[in-house]
This record gives sequence, C-alpha cells and structure tokens, in this order.
Amino acid sequence: MKNKVVVANEKQISKRITRNKLAKGLFLAATLFGMIVLATLIVRIVTQGIGYLDFGFLTSYASRRPEDAGIKAAILGTVWIMSITIPVSLILGVGTSIYLEEYAPKNKFTRFIELNLANLAGVPSVVFGLLGLTVFVRLLEMGRSILAGGLTMSLLILPVIVVASKEAIRSIPQEQYEAAYAMGATKWQIIRTVVLPAATPGILTGAILSLSRGVGETASLLMIGAMTFIAYTPTGVLDGFTVLPIQIFSWASRPQVEFQAVAAAGSIVLLIILIVMNSLAIVIRNKYSKRY
Repeated sequence: MKNKVVVANEKQISKRITRNKLAKGLFLAATLFGMIVLATLIVRIVTQGIGYLDFGFLTSYASRRPEDAGIKAAILGTVWIMSITIPVSLILGVGTSIYLEEYAPKNKFTRFIELNLANLAGVPSVVFGLLGLTVFVRLLEMGRSILAGGLTMSLLILPVIVVASKEAIRSIPQEQYEAAYAMGATKWQIIRTVVLPAATPGILTGAILSLSRGVGETASLLMIGAMTFIAYTPTGVLDGFTVLPIQIFSWASRPQVEFQAVAAAGSIVLLIILIVMNSLAIVIRNKYSKRY
C-alpha cells in the first residue's frame, strides 16, 4: 500500500516538474522574443539615422530638404507642452488622490469614481484628443495652441497619476497615522508631514512614467491640430506648435528615402529622452522608497 502511494506521489511530482519546465520555457521564449524584436528595432533605427544625428540636426528647423532638416522646433514644442502638462497633471492628480484616500467617504459613489479613474487610464489617446478638440479648441476658443495641447495631454496622463498616487498613499502603514494622531497632529498636518513625504517616491515614479508616455504621444495632439511642419520657435502658450513624435511621423510619411533616415534620427533622440525619463523613475524608486 505504501509503495503504491509513493509511486503515485512520484508520478504527481514528475508531472508538476514537467509542467514547471514547460511554463518556464514558454516564459523564457516570450521574453526572448520581445527582446529580439526590440533589439532589431533599435539596431535598424540607429544604423539608419545615426548619419543625420549631429549638432546641426538638434539646432535646425524643419526643412523640405532632408540634409537641412532638424528638430529644434519639435524639441522646443515638446518642452512647452510639458511645461503646462507637468504642473497641471501633478497638482490635480495628487490633489485628487489625497481627497479620495484621506477625505472622501467610503461609499458607492466613491467606488464608482475610483472605478472610472481606473478605466480612464486605459482609454485610447485619440478619445482624449477628441475631448480636447471639443472643449479646449472649440468651446473655450483656445485654438490649436500650446495651451490646448498641454491641457489635453494633462487629461491623458491624469488618470495614471491619480491611480499611482492613490497606491503610494495606500501603502503607508496605519501605524504611521496612529502615531501622528497620538502626538496631537491634525488631519492636514498628518498629510503634510507623514503622508506626502512617505508617498513622494511612488508619486514621482508614477508621474515620470506617465509623462514619458505623454512625451511619445501623437494621436491626441494630432486631433487638436498640432502642426506637422513648423519653422519658428513658439514664444507663448497661444502659439502653434509641433512635438517630436508628430515631426517624426511627418518625415516617416514622406516617400523620399532620405526623410526615412531623418525620421530614424529623430526617433533616436526620442528614445534617448524616454530612456532617461524611465531610468530617472527607477533611480527615484530604488533610492527613496522605504520598506515598511
């Protein structure tokens, strides 16, 4: 009887080991496939665009001649858009998360809001572009301006910042609150001196990752009428603009082979910016996050 039980257990363990090896091989194959595709894409972009990447490319405006084309206007337009997007999205996003976690009553309406915020984080960017076109460009008569683009981009990344900030605040142990209340602190004092310092690494990580998504965004800004060709530097928030992804899209859509290489050079610059932003998020998370 014991031998039969032992044999049955051995067979069961053997099946589990086999399934584990199959799952491990499947996951490894999926990882390798993604890495190979990414490496192929990077190698192709670098080999195709490295010849056009120089200081003149960074300081020149767009041109109809590929040898004279540059991304100065696109870089400055991206900076202008982010200068509006960052403060608006951070202030509204962090404020919303603080209210939902610290002040809002835990009822069905609050859960309904949280559910919709989570759903909005996965909505396609073109939907936010249509919303920005309707509200900011036409209803508020901002026109196809930097201000309308920055506010539209804020709507796009706001749900992601809210969700990330809520999770960062929620991860703070209850003992921290109880200790602060025992010291006689008020609700706002606890938020200012306990909650925000402890949640800042998580908030910043989520904010930087969402902003890196915004930097590479095209569809929402195309919907509100961002220009594909601009040969001047914006001087105010009501000026027209273009951004790096739209400029790259404009070059890539042209039939000349030379413009394909120029688009690859612009993609290299965009990749460098995204890698720097994501690396900064990783550094902040690893250096400043606390383990409770």
